[in-house]
Amino acid sequence: MSRVASTWSTVGRSLMGSIGNHSSGLLRTSHDIMTRLGCSNFFSQQQRTFIQMRTNLKVVDNSGAKRVMCIQALKGKKGARLGDTIIASVKEAQPRGKVKKGEVVYGVVVRAAMQRGRCDGSEIKFDDNAVVLVNKQGEPIGTRVFGPVPHELRKKKHVKILTLAEHIA
Repeated sequence: MSRVASTWSTVGRSLMGSIGNHSSGLLRTSHDIMTRLGCSNFFSQQQRTFIQMRTNLKVVDNSGAKRVMCIQALKGKKGARLGDTIIASVKEAQPRGKVKKGEVVYGVVVRAAMQRGRCDGSEIKFDDNAVVLVNKQGEPIGTRVFGPVPHELRKKKHVKILTLAEHIA
């Protein structure tokens, strides 16, 4: 009886070992495929997307708002990119600012986490999504713009924002 039990345990171990070998080979193969496709850190890396409805953005001017949420991108079906105008709702504001919490405002996207290609073949992307608040005519509400601003805004006719910026990337 002990001989039969030891035989069955050997068979079980070999069967489980072969399943384990096949599954590890499968995992190794899928890992190799993901590495070859450039997706090695796919699950640990944040997915970069367009600025779309319900995206929270940082306000980088002195208009009084700290954080806004995108209501609508005025151009494009997928969403807004660098230099595009959006309609946003103010979620956080300073107590004595020009804009108050709950107001609906226009904004120009000056920093986006999604990469954008340049004419020389390089790509630009930022760590955060940031916006400068403007009025309906496209003039900035604030008098200062903090942080880097890409020079692509010149093509989109936002020269006033570039003149207020402290650093042009």
